Formats: sequence, structure tokens, C-alpha cells
Amino acid sequence: MLRSMTGFGRASGHIQSCLFTVEMKSVNHRFLDIQLKMPKQLLNMEDKIRKLISNSISRGRIEVYINVEGEVLTTKSIQVDWDLIDQYVSSLQQIKSRFSIDEQLSLQHILALDGAIDVQKESVSSNALENGILELVNSAVKELSLMRKVEGEHLAADLNKRLTMLSQINDQLEKFAPIVVGNYQERISNRVAEFISGKLDENRILTEVALFADKADIMEEITRIHSHIQQFRDSLTFSEPIGRKLDFLVQELNREANTIGSKANDSQIAKNVVELKSIIEKLKEQVQNIE
Repeated sequence: MLRSMTGFGRASGHIQSCLFTVEMKSVNHRFLDIQLKMPKQLLNMEDKIRKLISNSISRGRIEVYINVEGEVLTTKSIQVDWDLIDQYVSSLQQIKSRFSIDEQLSLQHILALDGAIDVQKESVSSNALENGILELVNSAVKELSLMRKVEGEHLAADLNKRLTMLSQINDQLEKFAPIVVGNYQERISNRVAEFISGKLDENRILTEVALFADKADIMEEITRIHSHIQQFRDSLTFSEPIGRKLDFLVQELNREANTIGSKANDSQIAKNVVELKSIIEKLKEQVQNIE
């Protein structure tokens, strides 16, 4: 069924005593564009997260936010540089001896030594942690996809409504089509009468006939509009992404409407063409939201 490209999904849960939250929002985009914002300790999971999302979504800009509350992603350890401390202590003993300093070397002196003791942070990675995060991503994707589907149902209803209006106007154009032919036939008849009476030369008649052959009939465009409308309706029932196809059909509908407008020299047809193009423009706006 039809799916929109806009939506939101969220999932949260505790993994190894920390709270993880995954949020996703999607907007229109020509292709699939996934933007990830998450702790750097999770960057090794980026490819798996992208693949998981792309299995369910084919178009749209997807912004993914993964937040964690807690320190489960890192461990801390103390690193003592014994060689450096030995050099410091040896140097301090020499300084004491050289300048006859009686002060005793204490632990505080050693702790104050630059680089002697350091706290190291290391990333923690485990299958349980990775699987838990991927489950949350999958839950957020499902919620996002559901919202896109619901929004898509609303879009489908609106598009079908506008297609019905489009078809009705096209039916009206079909009724008025003979007027165009009649107007040109009358013009040709008048030109022939003028030619017979010697008021018009042969080249002028030939020019009028050529114009008649090119512009008199708008039924071809009307028939194609009917065909495009039916293809549009049929596409709305497809399960695969159809946004690009619908965008192409909208362009074709607009092309036919423009052609009719340039051919028809009739105020009523011109009025219908304006309404036709107005609806097509609305279709175009809605199609931009479809996956």
C-alpha cells in the first residue's frame, strides 16, 4: 500500500543497567539518506544499523538519534608508568642531595607527577549490548514504518479524490472537444469562400489547412489523460515504492493539459484547462511525500 516519506519512530529500553533511546524521523528525499547521530563507542555498529533501516525503507531522509544514560559503553582502568616514576624519584633524590633538602618524598609528590598515573577509558563491546541496540533500532523502524503507512493511507484517499475531480474535468473537455473542431471548420469554410471570391490567395488557404490539421483535434490528449489517470489509480494499489512513477505521471498529465490549452481557442475549454492544471499541481505536491 501507499506509504508516506514523513514519520516518526521511537524505542527505549535498559541494556546492561543503562537506558538506551532510539529516535527516528523521516522527511522527503529523492533517495534513501540515513543520518546517524550516536555515541562514538557505537560507530562500529553503523553498517548494521543502516542495513536494518534500509531493509524496511527505500526512500526519504532518515535522521537517527541514539542516546545512552550511563557508563556501560566504557570501562576505566588506572595505568601507572613505573619507568617514568623511577626517573622522577631518582631525579628528586639527586635534587635533595645536591641542595641538602631534608623534606621526605611522599605519595602526594608522586601523584602530582605529570604523566605518572593516568585513567584510561576503553570501549565495551558485547553481543548482548549489540543485539539489544539493534532490537531497539528495529522497534523504532517498525513504529516509523507504521506511521508512514498510516500517513500513506490518508495520502491515497486524497489522491483518489483529486483523480476523480481530474477525470470529471477531462470528461467535460471531451464534451467540448467538438467545439474546437467546429471553430476551425468554420474558419476554413470562411477562408475557402474568400478564396473563391478572389479575396484570398491559395497559400493562405494551405496555411489555414495546415493549422487545422495540427490544432483542431484535442481528443488525443484527452485520451492520454484518461490513460494516465487509470495508471495513477492502479499504481496506488501496488506494494512497492511508487513515488517516482507517480511523479512521472504527474509530469505527463501536466504536459497534456498544456497541449490542450495551446490548441483550444475556446473560453470554456480554457477555463477547464485552468482547473485541470490546478488539480495537477495539487497532485504534484502530494506526490512529493510518497515513498
